[in-house]
Amino acid sequence: MSLFSKNIPSPLGQLTLIAGRDCLNAVLWPSEKPGRVPIGQGIETQSHTILEKAASQLTDYFDGKLTEFDLPVELLGTPFQIKVWNELKQIKFGQTTSYSSIAHAIGSPKAVRAVGTAIGRNPLSIIYPCHRVIGKNGSHHGFAGGIANKKALLSLEGHR
Repeated sequence: MSLFSKNIPSPLGQLTLIAGRDCLNAVLWPSEKPGRVPIGQGIETQSHTILEKAASQLTDYFDGKLTEFDLPVELLGTPFQIKVWNELKQIKFGQTTSYSSIAHAIGSPKAVRAVGTAIGRNPLSIIYPCHRVIGKNGSHHGFAGGIANKKALLSLEGHR
């Protein structure tokens, strides 16, 4: 599979967008841990329809003009991970949920740790809003972009 990438500026640092021919595959952070999202390396390009659309929607999101993304995506992961990531997409702008709530929602109430691991490998940060998942007691747990960025995203969405 051919992959294409584009680096875009954001208020939280440079993000790297990766797409295949027809779908967005990843939104990566500047301090991305190697292997967190195992999709290979992109080929730098400045003109790719999906990357341009994703860049535009992310800019609108950061500018407070967009609350829901509408992008073609391809999730590359295990069936369990994909089930968890699809559940992330159901969390509305400005709302949060817990790891245990996601485990219940996917029919695996005892798999809270596995849900956390799957969320940690979410390749579509922001688009599939893993930043909206917090501890049951309201605490902020790990986030690929860092806890400060998780808090900044939640603040942007009006969450206190």
